[in-house]
Amino acid sequence: MGVRGLQGFVGSSCPHVCTVVNLKDLAAHHRSRHPGCAPTVVVDAMCCLRYWYTPESWVCGGQWREYFSALRDFVKTFTTVGIRLVFFFDGTVEQGKRDEWVRRRLKNSKEISRIFHHIKSHRQQPGRNMFFIPSGLALFTRFALKALGQETFCSLREADYEVASYGLQQNCLGILGEDTDYLIYDTCPYFSISELCLESLDTVMLCREKLCESLGLHLADLPLLACLLGNDIVPEGMFESFRYKCLSSYTSIKENFDKKGNVILAVSDHISKVLHLHQGEKKLEDILPLGPNKALFYKGVASYLLPGQKSPWFFQKPKGIITLDKQVITVSSDPESQQDVPTCTDPESQQDVSMCTDPESRQEVPMCTDPECRQEVLMCTDPQSKQEVPMCTNPESKQEEPLYADPVSKQEVSMCTCPEIQQKLPIATDSEFNLEASTCTHPKMEQEDPVNMGPEIKQQVTMVSDTEILKVARTHHVQAESYLVYSIMSSGEIECSNTLEDELDQALPSQAFIYRPVRQRVYSLLLGGCKDGVSSCPAVKEWFVYPGNPLKHPDLVRPLQMTVPGGTPSLKMLWLNQEPEVQARRLDTLLACFNLSSSREELQAVESPFAALCCLLIYLFVQVDTLCLEDLHAFIAQALCLQGKSTAQLINLQPDYVNSRAVQLGSLLVRGLTTLVLVNSACGCPWKTSEFMPWNVFDGKLFHQKYLQAEKGYSVEALLEQNRSRLTKFHNLKAVVCKACVKENRRIVARVHWGTHHAGNRQYEHDQWRRY
Repeated sequence: MGVRGLQGFVGSSCPHVCTVVNLKDLAAHHRSRHPGCAPTVVVDAMCCLRYWYTPESWVCGGQWREYFSALRDFVKTFTTVGIRLVFFFDGTVEQGKRDEWVRRRLKNSKEISRIFHHIKSHRQQPGRNMFFIPSGLALFTRFALKALGQETFCSLREADYEVASYGLQQNCLGILGEDTDYLIYDTCPYFSISELCLESLDTVMLCREKLCESLGLHLADLPLLACLLGNDIVPEGMFESFRYKCLSSYTSIKENFDKKGNVILAVSDHISKVLHLHQGEKKLEDILPLGPNKALFYKGVASYLLPGQKSPWFFQKPKGIITLDKQVITVSSDPESQQDVPTCTDPESQQDVSMCTDPESRQEVPMCTDPECRQEVLMCTDPQSKQEVPMCTNPESKQEEPLYADPVSKQEVSMCTCPEIQQKLPIATDSEFNLEASTCTHPKMEQEDPVNMGPEIKQQVTMVSDTEILKVARTHHVQAESYLVYSIMSSGEIECSNTLEDELDQALPSQAFIYRPVRQRVYSLLLGGCKDGVSSCPAVKEWFVYPGNPLKHPDLVRPLQMTVPGGTPSLKMLWLNQEPEVQARRLDTLLACFNLSSSREELQAVESPFAALCCLLIYLFVQVDTLCLEDLHAFIAQALCLQGKSTAQLINLQPDYVNSRAVQLGSLLVRGLTTLVLVNSACGCPWKTSEFMPWNVFDGKLFHQKYLQAEKGYSVEALLEQNRSRLTKFHNLKAVVCKACVKENRRIVARVHWGTHHAGNRQYEHDQWRRY
């Protein structure tokens, strides 16, 4: 994460870069300098998840009630001293960082294998040194923060760029996170979340000016240094020989520094004493051994340029462009950006940039045709020629054709086969999408789009052609009100990180497969692509982590036809129609996604907050016939008992031991809750979000306790802690689940009644084990 080796270097070799500060004092100083303006800290939430998750137990599926309480305390501490918090979450994985994403997921898979080995060997949770965040933590943190009244946004690109942009544009007090990229961006101050003492609000500020002073560099040199050292865009090994040459000729090697520290000093020395001599006169490829990687290197450097900023390292021609052979890259903003317009154009700078004038908005829009930067041309890698070629597969001719397409997905084939969709959306011509260029002058747009990534949508070829519906999906995405919906509709590519799953347990399939039929029906709903059981839309690319998946390619998953009573409603009806009777259509559609339309009446009779949980349990038990009656008892009992427990009681709860199967079942249920978030948002929210937030229906340790008790043969009364008021509810919920399963020819039996046929799994719907 961030710049390779920089965190250790700053901590061990440049301690003066790190200054202890008090956020309360800084806020008071900020208020004195800017009366009437609340001091704001913009939070990179993805960096903070480990800091926020303080519960002792983490393998059982998550201590969600405890976690929610910890988040509430975090927010209250800042609001009490008058500091406004704004949270950003990653909303996408950019194609340039997909390899790094895969590398981390594969590393996580090895860690999970060690976790399960430890659990089976010791029947207890591993130490904190093997800590793995519970499944769904990032998603449910979004909803927790919104429930706590916090401004929460989901990024349209890598979150660190939007965080840095927001901090700069809104004159924020600082950025709270844990990513050395924030030392490279020229933005507001950077505070460390790992060093934060919540009681006193003391933390460490990492000062990029002091870093430059130590290295003999200018602020504008830091992006160049970051790419030469290696980051998430430029692989660390790409300039290894160059760094070695710098180290060999470096004459001021510090004996008390480690090798990485001396490498950073040597590369910085080369930049300041050699490269500075040619700055602005020669292209980078003339003074650095970029070779075939020059476009990627330029892209890496430019990825740190925030709106309105430019780099002196880009050789500038009269019109403000740099040329790499036949490639063109703008110098004023991030070439990896999905924007047409910088998020905050600086009227003072008067910078020269190659422009395309939009006749509707009268704004000048920087254009880019660099195949690496993905702003104008869809590039596809041909494994035979090793060259990147813009192309589209035409199902009629079976020939590859040039195509201007989605700069986000960078997919190998066009995601759309419909002629009306295969056209490139007009750039800055649709009045629906003529968004303001500056968040400062448009209060409504500031709320919808905090760093004004607005025009990005105008230059995509997306999975759907309805721009109005796409705009609604995008707004919900930015405001962190939906999950995966916009990614499916725009780029046709989604991902799901690691889950605590035992690769050696063949009796329980991966959650990726169990919930895939639900996702396939959602694809059909969002993309409108199934007639007579045959999908007329292209496959969605799924980067889902599961045991045995090397993640070399995404799984290509086609939509699956769904049957909604009365016909499948349009997205406009589900999302935009406010008539009361439409709510029933929304629920019909949600149940159809789970193939549970026949159980509508029974589920409607279930009291809050258990209807969504029952829906999920029915689906799970129909799909996986290695789930038994004891499992059902444990799931229902823990949900009922949870309602009467305080956070303190849950903290003190200690299961007798840790069971590896129960660990996997806990994660399986939580992944089901994330699937419910997807389905509910796709269907226009027929259920309140609170119905399936884990802190209302699930607790990891409590489930584990009930699972162990049920396995030992405890009576239902004992599972319910002798609370007679829960007994009627228990039998009602159990009856709903069992009755619905019988309709699907699934009879739930106790483990003692299992036959040999339970050694394997059911034949899954639509054979979702197959990789298309």
